[in-house]
Amino acid sequence: MQGSLLAVLVLSVLLAALARRFNASAPLALVVAGLAVSTIPVFEDIELDPELVLYVLLPPLLWSAGLESSYLNLKRNIRPISLLAVGLPLVTTFAVGFVAFHTVPELTVAAALTLGAIVAPPDAVSATAVGRRLGLPRRVMTLLGGESLLNDATALTAYKVALAAAIGSAATWGKGLGTFALAAGGGVVIGVALGAVIALIRYRLRDPLVESALGLVAPFVIYLTAEEAHGSGVLAVVVAALMLGQLSPHAGYETRLQDQAVWKAVQLLLESFAFLMIGLQLPTVIGELAGISASVIFASSAAVLATVIVVRIVWVYTFAYLPRMLSPRIREREPAPTVAQVFVVAWAGMRGVVSLAAAFAVPMTTLSGAPLPGRPHIVFLTFVVVIGTLLLHGLTLPWLIRRLGVQGDDARTDAIAAAAAQEKAATAAADRLDELLADPETAEVHERAADVLRAWNTRRRNSAWERLGRTEEEIGESPTAAFRRLRLEMLAAERKAFIAERDSGNIDDEVLRSVLHGLDLEEATLNRT
Repeated sequence: MQGSLLAVLVLSVLLAALARRFNASAPLALVVAGLAVSTIPVFEDIELDPELVLYVLLPPLLWSAGLESSYLNLKRNIRPISLLAVGLPLVTTFAVGFVAFHTVPELTVAAALTLGAIVAPPDAVSATAVGRRLGLPRRVMTLLGGESLLNDATALTAYKVALAAAIGSAATWGKGLGTFALAAGGGVVIGVALGAVIALIRYRLRDPLVESALGLVAPFVIYLTAEEAHGSGVLAVVVAALMLGQLSPHAGYETRLQDQAVWKAVQLLLESFAFLMIGLQLPTVIGELAGISASVIFASSAAVLATVIVVRIVWVYTFAYLPRMLSPRIREREPAPTVAQVFVVAWAGMRGVVSLAAAFAVPMTTLSGAPLPGRPHIVFLTFVVVIGTLLLHGLTLPWLIRRLGVQGDDARTDAIAAAAAQEKAATAAADRLDELLADPETAEVHERAADVLRAWNTRRRNSAWERLGRTEEEIGESPTAAFRRLRLEMLAAERKAFIAERDSGNIDDEVLRSVLHGLDLEEATLNRT
């Protein structure tokens, strides 16, 4: 079994590399490849372990997404994100539960609601990958990213409540709401507490290698702690990651550079493995169908898949325009979305590995020892929804984005904002240099070093408007110690100015990360041995 999983891991990375090489959708390619190779004998017995997904794959993927997300953007869009990440999964749970209960005779109400909670949360990994490649407007990307960060917490909590009722545990509406509130509140509190502790430890270590190692284990510790305390591990990890991401500009440059490289590799590895595993579950799912009539399979599959798609479209369109019609304040504060933008958000509802893991985690029996009603249907219908949405949306979403022209001018806007911020940063660096040269202790610094630094600063200021970024030209070789010390002081002033621009809302977190990356690389060059 271990050898087979290793083979899956290696194959997933190779396939992801090919997809990236040919600019194809890696999640879609991996799922199709998994379906194709699932009949090969060496891969037939590979089953998706729910604990592997929920405790090994999910925490680091959430952590990586949280680190890359913008707390300020999420805060500015908290209303629509909440509707997508909290309201939509709950509505989907009840809608799918109602349809499944009436199309699958074996399902009880609780079992049908369990299925609804399982297929409720979209996995926006593939949607955001497509959107980033095709240049979706930043607000659309923020909505999809924010939804994917938080909707798992809503759906998995609803899943726990419905599953408890399905297996025969005493459950009431009041107890269910209490469980939901405890999970949400506990997850947020634990995330804030552990995030603060980790930030305090990391930024006092001043050891980039240890800081990155601590960052690698942090999501697992946070997730497990929250789950053991009956809180939402998903929310805890997301909250802590957002905190660390917001504070990362204040960390050392070596830690930032190292974290970026490490987490991009980890994200590619885990996402590739997860999507290939989805396709490989075909033999297991087929094995669950013994004794189920073809008519029930076809009718329930079509009904549940259609419900998942239609509910999202209706919900997204309704709450994209209804609040604006009812509230003048919303009309003033939020730009009006176009019909095309709303449709792209509504169509980006691909389900993923979390849904399959939750389905496989449904126990075979109730607490009384009797077989759980409709479990084979739950597993099969989940597989249908996951594969159906991945193929349907994944194949059509890029075409729709191009066809509808849903592409923003964020690159141009970001470039102008970055250049304006560079202007202020260059001024701050020049002022700092003048302060240092006015100091009696640095008055004897070689004038050539100061001239080179001023010229370098001017070039950075001008190139920001020409290229809107830093060139890779080397400014001389083997700079003197004075040159190095003064330039580091100027970099610190630039970094402080950029952070202030981000905090005041003049530039986006994505712009900040981009310009800080340039400063970090420059600082690394100055500090090389």
